[in-house]
Amino acid sequence: MPPSETATGSAVEPVVSLDDPRVVQILATEHWSLLASRSLAYNEAFTRGGMFLAFLSTSFVALALLAQAMAFGEYFLTVAAVVLAFDLVIGLATYGRISGANVDDLRAVHGMARIRHGYTEIAPIVAPYFTSATNDDPVSVVSAYGSPSSSGIGLVLYGLTTSGGMIGLITAMVGGVLAAVLSLIVGVSGALVVWIGVGGAVLVFAGLLMLTVGSVPAHQASMTVLFPAPASEPGARDPSTD
Repeated sequence: MPPSETATGSAVEPVVSLDDPRVVQILATEHWSLLASRSLAYNEAFTRGGMFLAFLSTSFVALALLAQAMAFGEYFLTVAAVVLAFDLVIGLATYGRISGANVDDLRAVHGMARIRHGYTEIAPIVAPYFTSATNDDPVSVVSAYGSPSSSGIGLVLYGLTTSGGMIGLITAMVGGVLAAVLSLIVGVSGALVVWIGVGGAVLVFAGLLMLTVGSVPAHQASMTVLFPAPASEPGARDPSTD
């Protein structure tokens, strides 16, 4: 490959091997760029979550003040339904954006795992000192999040401990309260109101759960795997069975 020329006309030899010292500089630059992308994703997720919780708490304070000024009747229930509907919409939008930020973070982690693999090819002696993934297959990449279980129930419980899971749970509760208020407006009374509220919350939570469970594997499948872990390669043999 002929050397390229810079703006000053001097020849620049292209990088053709990992032994070229410029490779480490290029990989390190991309590594820091991905770290900055992860930081931006986390900051946006925390900011959006904080905005939703602030709006939600403010709306409940406003409803409490209205309840003191108005009789607990049809007019108050109508106002409460409108406010809760706004809360639900904002909660769903917040959950959607946090889920998007999580996908952005996943892609950054995937890229950094691939870069670490490049480091191990340049300097194999450093491989034992990496505690993060050096392969870019889905199992290796997801291990960076420290998921305690690979089962369905374990993943759901783990998801509830995250900021996105917390926002999703709160949004589901808002949906349940909105369903209960709407049932009161149409004349439902007694214990049935409580069950309608519980059913509404479960329905919203189930919808968010199905959306998340369906989208995460799709995003993982869309990521190209160039350096899979030996155990994840097709036809690989488990050394523990030898």
